[in-house]
Amino acid sequence: MTTIKMAYLYEDLMNTYGDSGDVKILTYLLKQKGYPVEVDNISLGDQFNANDYDFLFFGGGQDFEQTIVAKDLQRHHDTLQAYIEAGKPMLAICGGYQLLGDYYETSDGTTIKGLSILPLHTIFKADSRMIGDTHIKTAWGDFRTFENHSGRTYFDKGSNLKPLGKVLEGYGNNPEDKAEGVHYKNTIGSYSHGPILRNLNIAAKIADQIVAAHEQRVAPQV
Repeated sequence: MTTIKMAYLYEDLMNTYGDSGDVKILTYLLKQKGYPVEVDNISLGDQFNANDYDFLFFGGGQDFEQTIVAKDLQRHHDTLQAYIEAGKPMLAICGGYQLLGDYYETSDGTTIKGLSILPLHTIFKADSRMIGDTHIKTAWGDFRTFENHSGRTYFDKGSNLKPLGKVLEGYGNNPEDKAEGVHYKNTIGSYSHGPILRNLNIAAKIADQIVAAHEQRVAPQV
């Protein structure tokens, strides 16, 4: 079989609370299906074309690292937007999820510019950290992880975004909405660490999407 290609965006800067485990789990599941897997780590200054890949992963990071990544990330706006709009699979966790949106406002009022691919924004609240175990209900079945974030994410007014799931335990995007993450086409954003793909019902669905994207990428052009 031909090799499935994954890109891990800013692995050296955006990898908190075991987020790299998501890539390891998917690699294992895809190898069980018989596919060789190649993972490229894309970091500061690297050249990158999202359409060369079958799956993109973007993990979480601390505020300092997130500020650095946000500046470099703008170079990749067009290729990431085209990839997401084409319905190819991507998983973005915590800081990576936030940076797909319009902006991240820090506690001192500084605004970190996001990619503005998804119509959402995040407000940092230093005095109300959201931390603990979570239980989320989704169309793919329930999953359990943990969250640890002070950023509160809100969908922009008038957007047609849908959450990944309903919060049964924990906070999710913010304390008010009882919604966790976002599910747009085949892009998932989530605050779930631990990693999220230890929940094999979610991991299996994403693995299937990756195989479909791969078969389309390597199909002969007519």
